[in-house]
Amino acid sequence: MRTQRLDTLAERWAMLAPSVHRITPSGEGPFPCVLLFHGCGGRRPFLDRYMAAIAETGVVPMLIDSFAPRGWSRNRALAMVCTGLQLQGWRRAGDVLAAVWGVSQMPDIDNSRLALAGWSHGGWAIMDLMTMALRRPGEAGLADPDPDLLRSVKAVALAYPYCGPGALTQIRQWRRTPDVFAFVGEKDHVAHPVHCRRAFRQVEASGAAVQTWFPASATHAFDEDGAVVSPFRFDVSLSAEAEDRIARFLAERLVSSA
Repeated sequence: MRTQRLDTLAERWAMLAPSVHRITPSGEGPFPCVLLFHGCGGRRPFLDRYMAAIAETGVVPMLIDSFAPRGWSRNRALAMVCTGLQLQGWRRAGDVLAAVWGVSQMPDIDNSRLALAGWSHGGWAIMDLMTMALRRPGEAGLADPDPDLLRSVKAVALAYPYCGPGALTQIRQWRRTPDVFAFVGEKDHVAHPVHCRRAFRQVEASGAAVQTWFPASATHAFDEDGAVVSPFRFDVSLSAEAEDRIARFLAERLVSSA
């Protein structure tokens, strides 16, 4: 059987970079930065609200699109990624690490003040990455993974991350311990709160400080207006609260602490 060639960090970033969307705050850099990773349905407009809220705090939000550079449509993503057939969390973890490498090359970004934020599948990828040693070729699907890159990650925000079967945090502790803020709705049947509570306890056992929020009436993707997939339900007030909570959490770790 022919072995598939692995991307290097530079090659993976070169693929992703043309589809990155960022907002640069007013003022002079270098700026702290948060890398955002969308869910299995691809980049969606509701993430722009999070980006705007984050930028107001003086942090550069940078949204990494994992699907457009691969030529994947939303329908393909729903059929192949959301079902777990392609780009599982451990594989997409390579996109996360490559993006950290990419921003380390940007002179207007303060690489000592970096955070990661993921929604659903994006959160799964971030969490899987945190469990990896990253010392041998093939980890995170990369030829040259580098664990030192993650030393700059000071905070992680997780919006209803997938925590169920196949998620590495269920069976491994994290090897890095940034501060974590995570939220999952009590009515979420994708990022099930039972699975996620277990995963978050595992993260705490690794030594990370973890803040959690479990809104009682929230479903999966409660912050996505226009969601039509039952049983997901948009909640305008909880959505605004989620945007505010994430923006404040990141500002406290990346701006106030400086």
